[in-house]
Amino acid sequence: MSANILTVDDSASIRLTTRVALSNAGYQVTEAVDGVDGIAKLNAGQFDLVVTDLNMPNMDGLTMIRELRKLTAHTGVPVIFLTTESDGEIKQQAKAAGATGWLTKPFDPESLVKIVKKVLGK
Repeated sequence: MSANILTVDDSASIRLTTRVALSNAGYQVTEAVDGVDGIAKLNAGQFDLVVTDLNMPNMDGLTMIRELRKLTAHTGVPVIFLTTESDGEIKQQAKAAGATGWLTKPFDPESLVKIVKKVLGK
């Protein structure tokens, strides 16, 4: 059985690139357009991993991770931050919020798949 991955990004082109890369690697992918949508989809399903952007309308990635960590059913779900931000302070905030890994945009789809495999241990 392949892992279920939730991708959260307000950019349709990033969602497409992420979905294609992960689907081609054998993962099941569900997409959300922002943190609010991401939390709603988390509440409606089971995911093995979340890949999220930082800067999004309605609810940013940091807030979404903090909210995710409050959901008992999802507290242990790994989260990869996929963002244009490379600031050390933002990375520390993401780690403190519960992010597992970090990938800076623009990204190489193969790098994303490699990080996902490492985080999932597969």
